[in-house]
Amino acid sequence: MATTRAALTDEDIRTLMKGATADERAAAAQKLCHSLERSPLADEDRVLAGEILRIMAADAAELVRRALAVTLKSSPLVPRDVALKLARDVESVCLPILASCPAFTDEDLAEIVRLGGPVRQLAIARRPALAQGVTEALALNGSEKAVAAAASNDKADFSEAALQKIVARFEESERVLTAVAYRSALPLSVSERLIALVGEEVRKHLVAQHQIPPEVAMELAFGATERATADLVDQAARTADIKGFVGHLNQGKRLTASLLLRGLAQGQMTFFEWGVAELAGVPHHRTWLMIHDAGPLGLRAIYERAGLPARLFSAFRAAVDTYHSMEFDGGARDRERFQQKMLQRFLTQPQPCGRDDVDYLIDKMDEVTRGLRGEAMAESA
Repeated sequence: MATTRAALTDEDIRTLMKGATADERAAAAQKLCHSLERSPLADEDRVLAGEILRIMAADAAELVRRALAVTLKSSPLVPRDVALKLARDVESVCLPILASCPAFTDEDLAEIVRLGGPVRQLAIARRPALAQGVTEALALNGSEKAVAAAASNDKADFSEAALQKIVARFEESERVLTAVAYRSALPLSVSERLIALVGEEVRKHLVAQHQIPPEVAMELAFGATERATADLVDQAARTADIKGFVGHLNQGKRLTASLLLRGLAQGQMTFFEWGVAELAGVPHHRTWLMIHDAGPLGLRAIYERAGLPARLFSAFRAAVDTYHSMEFDGGARDRERFQQKMLQRFLTQPQPCGRDDVDYLIDKMDEVTRGLRGEAMAESA
């Protein structure tokens, strides 16, 4: 083993194998491990290095085994069988290896999570990256501290089912629920369960950072379920995944004609297009053509296919026609002025809408007008 012998004397190797004291053997082990880390090794040398590491891992002295675990904790030189042996060792030896050694397979780590106890689970949860097989084992078997650490680790890949399991297991743990809520991305179903369990500050974070289920966002905004459709249109305008948003609404039977009409009256044409496409089961690009570029019968055809009520068609027709007659002017608060004009024109035409829808649109009209008036006063001050 030429590279190793260049850095170690024969005396070092003899001390490693037969040193009189644990301190002497630990010093020799540390020196050898540092040498292995620094020196490029041929395949033959790697085999010999592995044999020496196995001798270290079997040493009766904890100090020697710890020297190996700490010095080579992140090294690709550690053979899998040595890593597994050290993982079963006392905590001072196993924890450095479990935290970062690349020799373990995902199956190895999942098995250690299942059988290894809370301390080992926590070390694994903090690894630089975790595959779904490992996070699923943590979701099912992990301690509160380990699960919170894994949930805080954005390099840990969790399936939706694993996150759901965590929320179910730890629904009374503020530490775990907060860690899940602050992940960079969350499935809608997980956000929906979290929102009813977390405190006000975490709830605000969920509203600001994640696509919150529609009915929950509205309850937070208005504090009453009877106003449950009042903020959906604003939520639609904020979402980055409008297709997923309308799909979620439809799955929960909340993608109603009233909601689409309110959205369209505020100029949220994209929301209307995707909503109709979802209800009709027609691709968005084809729905867009039917609404905008298929002549006077196109809108009626896609409207009927979507199963929307015939009594409201004239209201939708008026809204689409109004939308086509308007343009953004490119100025400040452009969107608000556009909404104001859209609502004005929509509300001044004969409408077969229900009283609740008209009241809602009038409220929105007042809200937008107050905002524009406030800005004008600030500019003139």
